[in-house]
Amino acid sequence: MTTIATDRIARKLTGRIGAEIAGVDVSAELDADTIDFLNRALLEHKALVFRGAPLSKEQQERFAAHLGDLTTAHPTLAAEAGAPRVLPVDSERGVANHWHTDVTFVRSPPKVTTLVSKVVPPYGGETLIANTAAAYRDLPEPLRQLADSLWAIHTNDYDYAQPEEALDQRARENRAQFTSLTYRTAHPVVRVHPETGEKGLFLGGFVQRIVGLSAGESRDIVRLLQSYVTRPENVLRVAWEPDQLVVFDNRVTQHYAIDNYDGRPRRLNRVTVAGDVPVGSTGERSRVLEGDSSHYTPSS
Repeated sequence: MTTIATDRIARKLTGRIGAEIAGVDVSAELDADTIDFLNRALLEHKALVFRGAPLSKEQQERFAAHLGDLTTAHPTLAAEAGAPRVLPVDSERGVANHWHTDVTFVRSPPKVTTLVSKVVPPYGGETLIANTAAAYRDLPEPLRQLADSLWAIHTNDYDYAQPEEALDQRARENRAQFTSLTYRTAHPVVRVHPETGEKGLFLGGFVQRIVGLSAGESRDIVRLLQSYVTRPENVLRVAWEPDQLVVFDNRVTQHYAIDNYDGRPRRLNRVTVAGDVPVGSTGERSRVLEGDSSHYTPSS
């Protein structure tokens, strides 16, 4: 049965990013007007929060499919048993406390990420989501011109989060699975959003280096540009509750899952919507350097 909402509300959570959505039953089949409302809200606010959304795996997949074709769970990590499009984001698999945009090491990263809370720690475990278009607009003009000209190599095969010697045995096993297939992709540092035309900084934790620069020079440039992404004015802090759905536009955000819950259990289910190939300020498209992701996304 298709539900028709008549009291939909998008309530802003901060000035630059985030809205809480009410009046939409995300567990149901949605009508065209509601899907249009959600798409427009996502383009405007970048991140949407739905409270009281006890979604099963199948319901989460159905909701995400309203926003486009789905990817499989991940290029290298194992999906939830019996649900090849659901990735368990489980603290037992390790933590990802670094800023990133999902799966930027492939040529066509996801368009949209959906997260549903399953196990929430009694404190901590928030997710920060940053508006990278606002970050680009914050740049002084000389830095914008520099960023517009840069390309970055994104890969899953380097110590972007923790050095190898800092890992315990379980973390080593998780990293071995994460890097079981190597991906390297060149993306523009400034991505033009395919629907809004906004420019956003397209960086995050999978950036290994800037094309044409040394490792040291790359670190300095990335650190400078990232400092604009993570300004508090550009960040939404999501405090997880049981049965909560969070949706964000992966093309124009970064996020960070904070490891501040003393090792307590934390579990989210992730389903992602397939995206397109990023395009830079000059119209040039991202290019694959290593790795075939056709098993992961239909638009690879």
